[in-house]
Amino acid sequence: MSKPRISYVDPSTVKDPAMIAEFERCAREGTPRPESQAIRAHVPATFWSFANTWRDVFKNGVADHKIKELCRIYVSRSVLCEFCGNQRSIKAAKSGLKEDDYSDLINFESSIRYDDRQKAALAYAEAITWDLPCDDAFWARLHKHFSEPELVEIGYFVAITMGQQRWLRTLNIEHHQILAGQDGSMAPGFETEEALKLSKQAADYWAKVNPKPASQAAE
Repeated sequence: MSKPRISYVDPSTVKDPAMIAEFERCAREGTPRPESQAIRAHVPATFWSFANTWRDVFKNGVADHKIKELCRIYVSRSVLCEFCGNQRSIKAAKSGLKEDDYSDLINFESSIRYDDRQKAALAYAEAITWDLPCDDAFWARLHKHFSEPELVEIGYFVAITMGQQRWLRTLNIEHHQILAGQDGSMAPGFETEEALKLSKQAADYWAKVNPKPASQAAE
C-alpha cells in the first residue's frame, strides 16, 4: 500500500454523523472516492466545500452531466491524475456514456466519437487546462452550443477539477485504502486493489504515456 504524503483521516474516528454519511456515500457512489475526502477531512470546511461543490456543480447543475464527465476525464488524461482518471461517473453511465467514449479524449478534435457540442466543451476544457489563446472564433464556437449559464458552470467545473487533480496527483493517494470493499464509480479493471494493480501493469495503461500536447501547452 502506498503511503499518502498527507495522512488520511480514519472515518472510524469521525464523530459528525453528516460527515460519516458522506464518507459512506463516497464509498458507495464515488466521484469523489473516500480517499481524497479522507485527506480533505483534516479541515471540515474543506471537506464540505468540495462535497457541496461537487454535488451542485458536477452531479447537478444546468449543463449536461455527460459533457462535464468527459471534461473531467480530459483533465485527468492531460495532467496525469491517475486517482481521478481511474474513476467514472455512475450518473453519466446511467445516462448512456460508455467506456469507449473516454478513449479518444486527448485527440477529441479529430475523433468521430464526439459531436460538435462535446468537442466545443472539450476545447473549452483544453484551453483552461493548457492556458491556450481564446480568440473571437473560439468564443463564437462556444456560444453557438451553450448558454451563458452553461458556459459559466462548465468553465468553473473545469477550473475546480483541474486544480484538485493537479493537487491530488502530488499526494500519492490510491483507491481501496479507505472504506475498502466497495467499487462505486471505479473504472472497469480497477474495481479491487488486485485488479487495479494488474491494470496499471498493462502495456496499454493510459497513464504510461504522457498525453500532454507539447505543441500547444503553455507549460
